[in-house]
Amino acid sequence: MAMEEMDLLWLLLPIVLIQLALMIFALVDLVKNPNPNGPKWMWALIIVLINIIGPIVYFVVGRRNY
Repeated sequence: MAMEEMDLLWLLLPIVLIQLALMIFALVDLVKNPNPNGPKWMWALIIVLINIIGPIVYFVVGRRNY
């Protein structure tokens, strides 16, 4: 690998880790939440398929306080 490719990988690593952590935290919260705003299957798809924005949208719009 060229040096530029290695630099790019190190720059992307924090973004990938943040995405993974947000997705896991949102999915765990969704499973524990007995009554989200909307069906759970829909929120699971949004969280998993829409990178970084999906979990944030779930926490802002889909999560109800229980």
